[in-house]
Amino acid sequence: MSNNKISGSEALIHSLIAEGVDTIFGYPGGAIMPVFDALYDYKDKINHYLVRHEQAAAHAAQGYARVTGKPGVVLVTSGPGATNTVTGIADAMMDSTPLVVLTGQVFSGLLGSDAFQEADVVGITKPISKWAYQVRKAEDIPKIIARAFYIANKGRKGPVVIDITKDAQQGLLEFSYQKMNFIRSYQPNPDLNKEDIQKAAKLINESKRPLALIGQGVILGNAEEELKILLEKADIPGASTMLGLSALPSEHPLNVGLLGMHGNVAPNMKTNECDLLIAIGMRFDDRVTGDLNTYAKQAKIIHFDIDPSEIDKNVKTTVKVLGDAKKTLCEVSKLVSENKHTEWRNSFKNYQKEEFEAVIKDEVYPDSGGIKMGEVVQKVSEATHNDGILVTDVGQHQMMGVRYFKYKKTRSVITSGGLGTMGFGLPAAIGAKIGNPERTVCLFSGDGGFQMTLQELGTIMQYNINVKIIILNNHFLGMVRQWQELFFDERYSETIMTNPDFAAIAKAYKINSRTIKKREELDEAIKEMITHKGPYLLDVQVELQGMVYPMVPAGTCVTNILLGESKKV
Repeated sequence: MSNNKISGSEALIHSLIAEGVDTIFGYPGGAIMPVFDALYDYKDKINHYLVRHEQAAAHAAQGYARVTGKPGVVLVTSGPGATNTVTGIADAMMDSTPLVVLTGQVFSGLLGSDAFQEADVVGITKPISKWAYQVRKAEDIPKIIARAFYIANKGRKGPVVIDITKDAQQGLLEFSYQKMNFIRSYQPNPDLNKEDIQKAAKLINESKRPLALIGQGVILGNAEEELKILLEKADIPGASTMLGLSALPSEHPLNVGLLGMHGNVAPNMKTNECDLLIAIGMRFDDRVTGDLNTYAKQAKIIHFDIDPSEIDKNVKTTVKVLGDAKKTLCEVSKLVSENKHTEWRNSFKNYQKEEFEAVIKDEVYPDSGGIKMGEVVQKVSEATHNDGILVTDVGQHQMMGVRYFKYKKTRSVITSGGLGTMGFGLPAAIGAKIGNPERTVCLFSGDGGFQMTLQELGTIMQYNINVKIIILNNHFLGMVRQWQELFFDERYSETIMTNPDFAAIAKAYKINSRTIKKREELDEAIKEMITHKGPYLLDVQVELQGMVYPMVPAGTCVTNILLGESKKV
């Protein structure tokens, strides 16, 4: 790059290109117009996807980041453009998803004057981001962008917000760019502690009934192979948090299923039977632990994590292992002895059989009644040869999706975990497909969540994004209704939904679609959807009052598992 002066806006584009950015999700407006004007000359290097709402830009960037491992980039204007991204930023913070959110801002001379479309973006987003900063001078743009990418993608990943005033966008500077590789006040990767590594290996070697809890930190750290090496060497069964799913293939013999409120019976029960709990890149969320006063009290606990603030936050650990999972798992595996825990692993089978007979058999292989959510999920997964990417919105369909979709590859589950954001699914599926166009992306949504961001069908139409959309339509806000049924005396307050014709809406967006109401139509409809070369919406009218079991009622012991209306483990 020559030393001829360029505008701050062009410097921003050059900075993004230097960081390897080739995809942006955004929406233009007055205070960010200079950047969009500069972007016009770089269409050969950066693909910009015009969403229909700024919240969707953030969720699409999340989907993109989750499948690629690269930070998702968002570009929006000031005021409402910026505030519309807040939900996506908060969601990314909870789920450790790297984003760089670039917002326009009014001229610096107008700050604090309640100028048109002015909002305190830094003040609003600072509590829900890793870093929020306002740029007021053009010459600061390159170094701030370098800093933003470093912070977003190093250590525990997360969103960064850069608010750029209009005069900074229009000002001139002599451009040079240097990637950031060190910030004095920020240590993203804690130093490995050999003593802690040794203590962890000793506990694993001494354990008779170990259980690994696999979190998203394994995926974020690209440590899937290191995880398998440790589990296979020491013969340790592994259960996943919702965001940790797909770190271990579904059919791996040591994979014992999903943890948590709607997880599998065996790993939840065995949490309170194991003698050693090995938590890897997970934060002991309340949906996983239930009542902390009764959680794994019999077990010693090893906690692998990159974030020191997570250690002992919820669950007291015996040994902490700080650092990047790829390194720490490797170091511990070197010291772990080859072992066999055949009797312990076999003890999971009785619980697995009980869950199959009480829950799975009727949910996935029903012979009568309305269409079940679980059977739809399993059939769609099988139609992709269990090689698709699952994206979900939030609700009953989400729990069914993560329970019954199967995975061969990592980065195959995109869902809103910590924040539980309805409306996440459709834009996240767009980002996932753009990030990994070779794989089949299957979005499962409820009729409620789908209507929160259904305008993004316009984005799918404009760019012909081949997303397979399955609406599990029960004409209820299903998960809230389930709680009302179980805990609020069936008082269905504001959960019944009168829905539009989703297939007709899809057709208005030039997207192939179909509605089915009978089980006999299901296989053929799914085949039609999967083989169609382009986006497709399948509206499946499932049973009205289906329930998601197993279920651990909120705030109770993790072994207090309901298998049905009158059935408990």
